[in-house]
Amino acid sequence: MTLWIAVLAAGLLAYLIKLGGYLVPERVLEVPWIERVVPLLTVALLSSLVITQGFLSDGIPTLDARAVGIVVAVVALLLRAPFLVVVASAAVAAALVRALVG
Repeated sequence: MTLWIAVLAAGLLAYLIKLGGYLVPERVLEVPWIERVVPLLTVALLSSLVITQGFLSDGIPTLDARAVGIVVAVVALLLRAPFLVVVASAAVAAALVRALVG
């Protein structure tokens, strides 16, 4: 029962945060520095997620198959490959490294 209460509370909190975004007055969003910073937030959050999930294992920096997959994905992105090709090539590279190294 406690788990369901936590799930419902998290859902309600997520809804309230989303609702709060809609209730922000437009004059607040038209401030010049906010207009410059907001587009960068997505990139910063995604980058931090990739770094923590790709290069850390139990809080310790680690180079393993995940790092190889990320490097392959970056190379594919630099070559302007389609998204599915990027994901597939990264997955195949990580799987090959895991199969070879163990």
